[in-house]
Order: sequence, then structure tokens, then C-alpha cells
Amino acid sequence: MTRRQVISSGTDYEAIAGYSRAIRLGDAVHVSGTTATDGANAVVGIGDSAAQTDFIIRKIERALAEAGAQLSDVVRTRVYLAPQADWEAVARVHGQYFGDIRPANTLLYVQALVGEDYLVEMEAEAIIASAGQ
Repeated sequence: MTRRQVISSGTDYEAIAGYSRAIRLGDAVHVSGTTATDGANAVVGIGDSAAQTDFIIRKIERALAEAGAQLSDVVRTRVYLAPQADWEAVARVHGQYFGDIRPANTLLYVQALVGEDYLVEMEAEAIIASAGQ
């Protein structure tokens, strides 16, 4: 039987909304939608799409590490942008982290994100590669 590993961010929102920061099941890791919110629930990079994307990817990287994965294991990202977000700035930062990895990617604008200061939200899926592959 494959063990389910729950990775928690420790926020109250996980219990309220019934979700986890990430889930590992076998070699697959699914990272929930991630915003540029720091440990004190403050938005990082207000007004700066690139800064929010950079913060988000580093936050995703920490969740992956806790699950035993790394950015090079990422096979898919989905990026949601608020109407005022700069998609080119977001794409450039995504490319800095994933340019050699080249996961499948979706980038789309939505009507709004969870709060007015959020410009970007991103989720990721990873498959942990076996040693020697």
C-alpha cells in the first residue's frame, strides 16, 4: 500500500478549508496553489509580479523538499494571474527556475485571486525521479 504523506504549512487556513500545502503519494508530489504570503500572513512583493513569482517558486521548492523532491522533479506548473499582473515578468522568473527543466505549463489570467494584493498564484506537480535516471 502506498503511503500518503501530508506536508503542512501550519496555517489555520488548512484546517478551515480542508487542504494541505502538498501531498506526496508514491513518487508523485502535488503542491497546492501557492501565493506570495510569508509566515506572518503578509503579502510579499505587493505590486511586483516578478517578486511574487520568485517568492512563490522558492516556497514551492521548500514544500517539495519536505516531500523528498526538488524543482528538477517538477513535471507541471499552473500559473494564475490577477488582471493587473505582468505575464511577461512572471514568465521570465518561471524561466529562470524552470528553463532547463521545461515542465508542462499553463499560464492564464483569472478574474481575481484570493486578495487584492495577490498578483500570482502557482501550483506544481512533481514526479520524483529514481536514482540513476
